[in-house]
Amino acid sequence: MKRAASFKPSPIDTTNVKLPRELSELVEMLAENTHNVWARQRLSDGWRYGKKRDDALKNHPGLVAYEQLPENEKQYDRNTAVETLKVILKLGYDLAFPDMAAVASNADTTSRTRLVDEIGKLNLSALIALWHGHSPDEWSNAPEIYRNIGQRVLKLGEPLLAYDMLTEGLKSSPFDVRLRQLLALALARSGAPSRANALLTQLRKEGHQDEETLGILARTHKDLWAQATDLGERKQQLSLAHKFYTEAYKLNHGYYAGINAATLGLLLGKDTEARTLAREVRQACLQELAGLPKTDGRCYWPLATLGEAALILGNWSEAEDRYGQAAELGHGQFAELSSTRRNARLILDHLGRDRKRIEECFRIPKVAVFSGHMIDGRDRAQPRFPHELEPAVREAIRVRLTKLGVGLGYASAACGADILFLEKLSEIGGELHIVLPYNQEQFIRDSVAIVPWGDWAERFQRLLIKATEVITASDQKLEEGSTSYEYANVLLHGLARIKAQQLETEMVPLAVWDGQGGDGPGGTANAIEDWRKVGLEVEIIDLGRMLRQQSPQLAAPADVVTKRVTDDQLSTRMMAMLFADAVNFSKLAEQQIPRFLEHFLGTIGKLITKSKYPPVTKNTWGDGLYFVFSTVRDAGQFSLELCDLMRKTDWAAKGLPKELNLRIALHAGPVYSCIDPIIGQPTYTGTHVSRAARMEPITPPGQVYASQAFAALAAAQHVTEFTCDYVGQTPLAKGYGTFPTYHVRPTREES
Repeated sequence: MKRAASFKPSPIDTTNVKLPRELSELVEMLAENTHNVWARQRLSDGWRYGKKRDDALKNHPGLVAYEQLPENEKQYDRNTAVETLKVILKLGYDLAFPDMAAVASNADTTSRTRLVDEIGKLNLSALIALWHGHSPDEWSNAPEIYRNIGQRVLKLGEPLLAYDMLTEGLKSSPFDVRLRQLLALALARSGAPSRANALLTQLRKEGHQDEETLGILARTHKDLWAQATDLGERKQQLSLAHKFYTEAYKLNHGYYAGINAATLGLLLGKDTEARTLAREVRQACLQELAGLPKTDGRCYWPLATLGEAALILGNWSEAEDRYGQAAELGHGQFAELSSTRRNARLILDHLGRDRKRIEECFRIPKVAVFSGHMIDGRDRAQPRFPHELEPAVREAIRVRLTKLGVGLGYASAACGADILFLEKLSEIGGELHIVLPYNQEQFIRDSVAIVPWGDWAERFQRLLIKATEVITASDQKLEEGSTSYEYANVLLHGLARIKAQQLETEMVPLAVWDGQGGDGPGGTANAIEDWRKVGLEVEIIDLGRMLRQQSPQLAAPADVVTKRVTDDQLSTRMMAMLFADAVNFSKLAEQQIPRFLEHFLGTIGKLITKSKYPPVTKNTWGDGLYFVFSTVRDAGQFSLELCDLMRKTDWAAKGLPKELNLRIALHAGPVYSCIDPIIGQPTYTGTHVSRAARMEPITPPGQVYASQAFAALAAAQHVTEFTCDYVGQTPLAKGYGTFPTYHVRPTREES
């Protein structure tokens, strides 16, 4: 019997689709059965329904008879039933309902039209929920959905998410020009201008000379100009950017290309040409604005362009006024604000003018990385954060978020300061990014549901629903020490720094801290210490002072410092792992194996002895390499040395296939250090080693791919020797799952 390989419930809503009576009865029966199966399973797992609860996670308002469900809840089950019937039809089975195919088709058409219309109104959280709930099969051959959702997510400042969406859309519509343009824009905004440039150059070769293709192509050359260090290359890239913006303007007469051509002309010393273009563009924008309501979102770019034209023409007060109007309309559209501010800075710096007044128009929210103490559990001997302080801490967080201008936050979600921070950020309309050190169930037991008051577990679940993303650092908690928590802290720091760099805004470390040494590594004191090591100024909400002021009888004396507990004696450490294998090794003839050992592995061995970044542990099996490094900097630097060695060596001269090469994958995470009982040598093992191993088979030959964790740790440790460019959500080998993947390359030498 044929079965579908996979199936996800579709987001299609059949609420307003009329069904034949017999079919309607079948759908209702299937919907009720779906609910009952779900309820029985939950009840067998110990779940229950009721308002009196001692474990919030084991209660669910949907655990009632089907007929007692609200109508909107029943509709979810009906939609599932209809989609199941549609899948059965697709597999070739006959339901003996002749109208079923028409119903399914009408539902598809109605839903898609509604969806395309609504995407532009959704906020980021709603878009993410839509994305995670959709079925690729339902959106196949519907490029308009992917265009709209990709464009909307780019506007909200999430190029990595947009990249994944657009890549999926291109699988079913590989020649769609708009999807390819948006994919290139997503690449450019995520820091990979060379890859974007290659896509757009191909579109231009195919004859596409519209403003979007040429404009984004020019933008990639402008980005490459900003990255270049060689003066000759900088001049060449700036000239190419100016050339393509000018070409786009002459062919299409669009103000976007025109104002960019004017700005870059000014930078190239073509002042007269720049001012002439600025005047032409100014008239075009005024004409467009005349036909739009003042509050229409489409007014943003004409207003921003008028501001830029005013700067070129030296009309400073008009520039400030136009930029102010644009910024008011573009509130929350971080990508647009950042792009506008970037060009304004170029002009002001070139003309030697002060940035301050224009900068005030484009206050892109800061990104906060947060750490704070948990609420005191029952067994805490010396009070640190008693629940009586919760209102004061909540208010202090609110005041600090407002004062700092924070709009995006990265935190874990333990009871106490973490949850208070996330709740307050959500209340002011901020964007939540949550990193859990390990799986939810155990984290809740360890760090959320630790006291019977406060409804912390329920609040935790609400925050997970509101979050833009929830990342689990490790599937399981390491049994020894606090390395799991240290790892989560470093991930938070790195991911926040990456986001701040994307938005060209400031990252602010914020902590609720009592000023003491803490209970051990992985806590708030440890996070603050790590932030300060890389030169960051930490915003502190002084929990110790608040405790002394409000409950002096509970506070420890101000001059008492808690002794830090260290994990030096424990066998868990954060390490970087490299896995590699030789491409085409299986094609070697038997007589070539000795040459492979002598020349290929031998050459790598010599590199290890000469490198400034040698591994602390190394191993081989057949053509496979496994190296462990003490830092991500060492792992990244050595991997690039290894790539360079592969590229420069003439393998054919050594009697080996000339195309011999390596796939190299990098990951970083907490691992166990031990002596291998079989070989008697030091080694490192754990689930994070397995993740690194499963990344290697999907890496292109001659490239270095890395995990999101590796990229985040590199950002947290302010590594500057190489960069990590996002390449998308990649399915790992052996069904290990799909994870964000990055391309590691030398700084300013993007391939």
